[in-house]
Amino acid sequence: MTTIQQTAQTIKQQLSAIYPEPEAGAMAQEVLEHVLQQSRVQLSLNQQQEVTITQQEQLQSIVGRLLKHEPLQYVLGVAHFYGLELQVNQKVLIPRPETEELVDMVIKEHRNQQNLRILDICTGSGCIPIALAENLNTEAVYGLEVSEGALEIAKANAANYNQPIHWLHQDIFDEVQTIAPGSLDIITSNPPYVLEEEQQQMRANVLEFEPHLALFVPDTDPLKFYKRIATVGYTLLKLGGKLYFEINERYGPETCEVLLQAGFSEAKVVQDLFGKDRMVRAVR
Repeated sequence: MTTIQQTAQTIKQQLSAIYPEPEAGAMAQEVLEHVLQQSRVQLSLNQQQEVTITQQEQLQSIVGRLLKHEPLQYVLGVAHFYGLELQVNQKVLIPRPETEELVDMVIKEHRNQQNLRILDICTGSGCIPIALAENLNTEAVYGLEVSEGALEIAKANAANYNQPIHWLHQDIFDEVQTIAPGSLDIITSNPPYVLEEEQQQMRANVLEFEPHLALFVPDTDPLKFYKRIATVGYTLLKLGGKLYFEINERYGPETCEVLLQAGFSEAKVVQDLFGKDRMVRAVR
């Protein structure tokens, strides 16, 4: 008989071969919660409970994938974001805590407004528009994405929360014909912003598994998405409407300059919880 306590120790030991503490312990905990369908509290109360052969096989299959550097969220098929539980796979980026900060800023600035019209560009899993639709009073929410595979995931996530988001399958470098000029209150975007030269500093679990289409921009044109979205945003936003970007921390002032040159009345860099230049907020 193998107990939950013994299984937890074994998994933690296996994962500590490539993951540091406390990451290995946290991952072991999440894997156990997922397979055994018990909460953290239940697991701690049931430490002497037996783990079945089937559950042990499931657990070892998951650990095997984790030891090949595959991200935990892809292995479990789930990512947690701003109180949501979202489906994810290798067609979408795993939502990050800094993107939650972007969402939180938008919600705090607009929570008292009614009938908001919102567009999220490069929407991926749909994490941003779904979180905004769940937490704000909206009239229409749009999510734009070039990847068909990503859009399938976004649609499934929105359906799971009964959010009638309008999905636009298109390249942002093409004309956005579905939305009337001057009709939006908010535009958000977490576009590709990692330079190709920065690949060597990235962990294997990101480089080998997450979609490069959603991550990288050419070293020669690091702000290509920001320039295009600034132009599109200036056209689609109402006067006084706001645009929120997640950015590469190396290019805060340059991103603001792009927005000001596009005609925005103000643009400023906002730091994340770690004091890094991580967001830019602009007013039309």
